[in-house]
Amino acid sequence: MTALTADAATTAARLRDGMASGVLSFPLTSFTGDKDGKGNNNSGAATLDLPAFRDYLAAQIETAPGAIFPACGTGEFFSLDEDEYREVITAAVREADGRLPVVAGIGYGWAQAARFARIAEEAGADAALVLPHYLVKGPQSGLVEQVRQIAARTRLPLIAYQRDQVAFTIDSLRELTQIPGVIGLKDGHSDLDRLQRLKLAAPDDFLFFNGAATAEVQARPYASIGITAYSSAVHAFAPEIANAFFTAQRDGDDATVERLLRDFYVPLVELRDRVPGYAVSLVKAAARLRGRPVGPVRAPLADPGPDDLADLDALLTTGLDLVGAAR
Repeated sequence: MTALTADAATTAARLRDGMASGVLSFPLTSFTGDKDGKGNNNSGAATLDLPAFRDYLAAQIETAPGAIFPACGTGEFFSLDEDEYREVITAAVREADGRLPVVAGIGYGWAQAARFARIAEEAGADAALVLPHYLVKGPQSGLVEQVRQIAARTRLPLIAYQRDQVAFTIDSLRELTQIPGVIGLKDGHSDLDRLQRLKLAAPDDFLFFNGAATAEVQARPYASIGITAYSSAVHAFAPEIANAFFTAQRDGDDATVERLLRDFYVPLVELRDRVPGYAVSLVKAAARLRGRPVGPVRAPLADPGPDDLADLDALLTTGLDLVGAAR
């Protein structure tokens, strides 16, 4: 890996330590919306609720995640304008107050991603996660160049994110590791054969983490190739469950891992897969069920209907009971 600046090296080291100590938190973004005539939140009218976001984020940070990643996929980056984005990242930096790294989501084409990176840099973020670009597929040379162009326009260390239309080859990963400021890769494909080859081709100090949807379900396979860090959507609404799973996985408590997988995580995945967008809107609904001030999702996402909400409510009770946590 290209030699990092002192600040980038410090950030990479802090992230490595954080990844070893706790789950990676991808907080929800709080919105407030009008109700329609049936009592449902109207996502078309949802506006940023910054005080609620700060309260929610403060509670998340108190549960000791390894790092926080505001305004990423779970935080509905794709629904924020630049002013809202600035407010979200600024609030996250202030709430974190140096206690843990803040990695801001950036994305779209490189020109827009660089604009968001500048905002995140001005707001005091420690690093940025480069979300998959919008709409088009590109060749490997283009995927690498996308990251290169962003890196040339920000001092923030960058973590590339491969999922959907972004999937790096070994040669491309080697190129990424030579781009100044690129410190890691988040993987959302769960192709462990290819991922292991990527990991073996990368420098020892290059960061890798599991970014699969409901990553706990894939945690053991990823750990088998030496990738133990992962993002946790469950942490966004039930940090008690997420932290219990992390501890059991780290300590080799297979009985607890399997019980949580069988009775909570796998049913959650099955519920998540019912409707497109539930990877975010179901998480937000679960947070609301626990009284967290996160509000509705914004269109094009939609909040769960009553039947799915009832199933989610029952599953949430089961998960909390499994780890001895209060509802």
